[in-house]
Formats: sequence, structure tokens, C-alpha cells
Amino acid sequence: MVHLLLVFICISFISLGLPYALLGSAWPTMYGEFGVPVSYAGVISMIIALGTIISSLMSDCLTHKLGTGRITAISVAVTAIALLGFFDRKCEV
Repeated sequence: MVHLLLVFICISFISLGLPYALLGSAWPTMYGEFGVPVSYAGVISMIIALGTIISSLMSDCLTHKLGTGRITAISVAVTAIALLGFFDRKCEV
């Protein structure tokens, strides 16, 4: 059980840095499809950084107010909603 927990913690830690890496590798393809300038990558990067700072500052207060279980459930729900923004409606199964 301890090893499974360690694997989960390592995967979670790695996923913290993924938005920056994915933005850098995917943006050259994405900006053309969105019809925006290349410089908008900086704006997106700043939004990600601002969200990270705000969530870090609010985590203690929210954990005390709502509890760990509710915070985890809300976090998973918000992540699932955010992933819907990446859903490609053109993709056929």
C-alpha cells in the first residue's frame, strides 16, 4: 500500500509541471488553429501561474473550512470540467 501511495504522489508531482511543458510543445500547432498571435502563449502562461499562486494561497483556508475530502472532490470535479474544454468534437469514435 505504501508503494502504491508513493507512485501516486510521484505522478501527482510530475503532473504539476505538465501545463507549462504542454503549452510549449503544443502552442506552435494551436495558435494557428485559434487564429491568434504567437505571443498569446505568454498570456496563457501567466494565467496558469496566477492560478497556481491563488490556489496555493487559498489551500490552507479552504482545507480548514471544507475539509480534505470535499476539497479533493471539488478539485477532481473542476479538473474534469476543465478537460471538457480540450474535448475535440470533431473526433469520431
